[in-house]
Amino acid sequence: MCAAQETGDGAVGEDLFASSVMVRPAPKERFPSAERGARQVYQLIRDELLLDGASRMNLATFCTTWLEDEARRLMTESMDKNIVDKDEYPQTAELERRCVHMLADLFNAPDPAHTVGTSTVGSSEAAMLCGLAAKWRWRSRRQAAGKDHSRPNFVCGPVQVCWEKFARYFDIEIRQVPMPAGHLLTPEAAVARCDENTIAVVPTFGQTFTGLFEDVAGISAALDELQERTGLDVPIHVDAASGAFVAAFCAPDLRWDFRLPRVKSINASGHKTGLAPVGSGWALWRETDDLPKELVFNVNYLGGEMPTVGLNFSRPGGQVITSYYNFVRLGRTGYTKVQAAAYEVAQHIAAGVAELGHFDLVYDADPRRGIPAVTWQLAAGEHRYDLFELAEELRTRGWLVPAYTLPPDQQETAVQRIVVRHGLSVDMADLLLADLRRAVAKLDHPERRVPREPAAASGFNHDATPAVPTAELDR
Repeated sequence: MCAAQETGDGAVGEDLFASSVMVRPAPKERFPSAERGARQVYQLIRDELLLDGASRMNLATFCTTWLEDEARRLMTESMDKNIVDKDEYPQTAELERRCVHMLADLFNAPDPAHTVGTSTVGSSEAAMLCGLAAKWRWRSRRQAAGKDHSRPNFVCGPVQVCWEKFARYFDIEIRQVPMPAGHLLTPEAAVARCDENTIAVVPTFGQTFTGLFEDVAGISAALDELQERTGLDVPIHVDAASGAFVAAFCAPDLRWDFRLPRVKSINASGHKTGLAPVGSGWALWRETDDLPKELVFNVNYLGGEMPTVGLNFSRPGGQVITSYYNFVRLGRTGYTKVQAAAYEVAQHIAAGVAELGHFDLVYDADPRRGIPAVTWQLAAGEHRYDLFELAEELRTRGWLVPAYTLPPDQQETAVQRIVVRHGLSVDMADLLLADLRRAVAKLDHPERRVPREPAAASGFNHDATPAVPTAELDR
């Protein structure tokens, strides 16, 4: 046997699927001893990945699933750039700096040209960095006043699991307000849980469970009143992972960002409505003093010092480069067109869901109320199916439309949610609605059995796609 055959390359002219690599099981538990041919291994892995769902038919994820060819090329050409190594890749660092200031301008910072911020792997890292900054600021104030600083807490409504991780990893009490009938954290409920140990209130601007915006301006006004009444000065961090890049263009007069002086930091996800590929997040602070110096590391950059902040010390630069491409390529006009089209498609889906008569809309893709998403629950009355069975039926056609129970105190309510992303056309939406009608007709047949009890679920994830959400996944 020739050397090529022994290493799995296959003899010259040999059929790909007759080669030794393809007629034996793939290595699974033990590290392989022999090398194999690149062509055969590529085909082996590519075939296994056919079992994954089609990402563009995944209507659960918030993540970007469509890119222009030019953006893909920039990603490929930048795959070897470690963005944390600013000395070796100074121009990539410069593009990151430009993006931070562009976003500061977009989010109405008082002095965009001098706003501090950083790119991150995603919104989870950005949220944790902003949360740590809030903790450090609170601790410094307590130490200066000679007060105890051992029991920090933050207040939020139903949140993405990264905030539960932040609380556990950094030993901070999470005061999570149960979901009310209106599905959103109210200003009154937020203020009621604040005390002298509260490092921040964290509204979610684009709630994972429903797609709705929490009332940042209302919470800010309530905290203003609290300070006038008690002297407590509680800042706001806005988790705008999903909402920042849509509200800025489609509801520009909505006050949720740095126009509110109490908003000290914002995290936004570049790889969601920011249109960048997966692995892109942003953390921004209102003013330089809002980012404690203890969290900043300085590296030499073009003969000077470049401040860096982050939990990771090696990560690719392509996502930032692609973000800069999108900012320059689209501008405010282009982003507005893209996001307005997403809302239009989402509203088309909402109308189609409502026409079926089986569902009540929880959220219908109103740009002033939430992100481009549609959420519904079963209408009151008897049904021969539940939403979990409907999700399974749609999956047979390739559509991933998650069904899940809402968090406490609405845990008895099950909903389904669709996130409309860049790349979902009205034509694809009509195909989805046609499959939804067929699924409902099949499941609602008089001879069907009574639906099973839905499984309990908690801790939903921005990007997860299972029918029942899991708390173990992250952004």
